[in-house]
Amino acid sequence: MKKNIVVYDIIFYLIFPVVMWNSGILRESLGDYYAMILSSVPGILYSIYRFFELKKINFFGVYILLTLIIGTSVELLAGSALQLLWNQVIFTFCMSGIFLFSMLINKPIPLYFAVDFAELQGYDKFFSKKLYYEKKLLILFHIICLIFVLKMVILASIKTWLIMEYGVEAFDKGIVVRKIFNWIMSIFTVIGFVYIGKIINDSPQLIEKVKEDLQKTKRSPA
Repeated sequence: MKKNIVVYDIIFYLIFPVVMWNSGILRESLGDYYAMILSSVPGILYSIYRFFELKKINFFGVYILLTLIIGTSVELLAGSALQLLWNQVIFTFCMSGIFLFSMLINKPIPLYFAVDFAELQGYDKFFSKKLYYEKKLLILFHIICLIFVLKMVILASIKTWLIMEYGVEAFDKGIVVRKIFNWIMSIFTVIGFVYIGKIINDSPQLIEKVKEDLQKTKRSPA
């Protein structure tokens, strides 16, 4: 599964919904609104499968599950195809606000993603978090978080334009644009995480400093 994750993403998040929407069968028999809902089902089921594949409840897993539940609820409560599209735009803007807020309180969400990924690779969770909060690395996590914010704002803005220009026909166009733009922005995100890893590998003194700080914390009276 992990080796073919990009292929599965393309199939379940892009090909299935676009084909189901453009086939015309769902739209003719159920109408635009329910056709949109059903076109999203493969992606929702795939997301649930990926969540349980983690085999561990962590920050990233909870994030995936909550965004899935809230995002699906927002779509189901729309009541019409056009309102569903607008709800997706509002939800995306709200998510960008949450990521921005995490930066303002100095708890950038990507940092906690990185802590979970490090733990899955066998690294101590508390050590990783302490290490990532070192100033040199924390700045990079803020930059990565800003990339997430910009991605969401730009995507929501593009989708707003598509809705105003094409109405409900913006559904499949939005899916294609979102996936392509997500992949492009993901490249910058991956570069950021790789650079953080390089800094850690090239800075043994940074690791020793964190170890010493943790030892001092353990020795300190409660």
